[in-house]
Amino acid sequence: MIGFIAKKAVSAMIMPLSIGLILGIVSIGYLYKNRIKRAKFFLIISVVWISIVSYPPFAYGVMKPLESRYSKLTDIPKNVKYILLLGGDKRCRAWEAVRLYQNIPDAKIITSGYSAGSKDLGAEATARFLIHFGGVKKEDIILQQEPTDTAQEAIEIKKRLKDKPFFLVTSAYHMPRAMEIFKKEGLSPIPAPTDYKVLDSKYIYLHVPKGKYLLITEQAWHEYLGLLWLKLKS
Repeated sequence: MIGFIAKKAVSAMIMPLSIGLILGIVSIGYLYKNRIKRAKFFLIISVVWISIVSYPPFAYGVMKPLESRYSKLTDIPKNVKYILLLGGDKRCRAWEAVRLYQNIPDAKIITSGYSAGSKDLGAEATARFLIHFGGVKKEDIILQQEPTDTAQEAIEIKKRLKDKPFFLVTSAYHMPRAMEIFKKEGLSPIPAPTDYKVLDSKYIYLHVPKGKYLLITEQAWHEYLGLLWLKLKS
């Protein structure tokens, strides 16, 4: 658990918004020391940086390569009976698991995710959502509550399913890293990406920076850092 918290803390420090805020803090430091020119320089860099990472074309530009790696699953193999729904935004991801469940006889959905002590998070919360809103039978849901990240999910699913095939449901931007992690465990998941963030719009360059685009940049940034870390470890 300590390692998990430390990893999250370090990751948070090198995210786009954090970088912009750090630059702003540096500016305040120079202003406090009455070094006006340097204070202005870092303040300008901070404002420009936050504006860029919040600008829709930039956000979509860094997100699209991740979401384009795997296509939406249209040809659903009926002989694959397990659906692993990775933890995260259940309201966006869960519907893909429901779609697969409704098209596969005798399917089982494995809900994952660490609850962190909250009833609204984790595998159990996702299971309740699937039952109440997706019409999934309680007996067709398997809870996987212990893993705190995708790497641990892969280890646990290997113990549970051995070499059985399964559908991997997660956000399209997270799918490239998730697939690499699962393949490193010797598994062969069938990617079922969902929760796409990039929308087609010919007027995208006319949009102004907004928080929702900053979030998209941060989501993509997090994945690129994760992919880099996987390469460094291999």
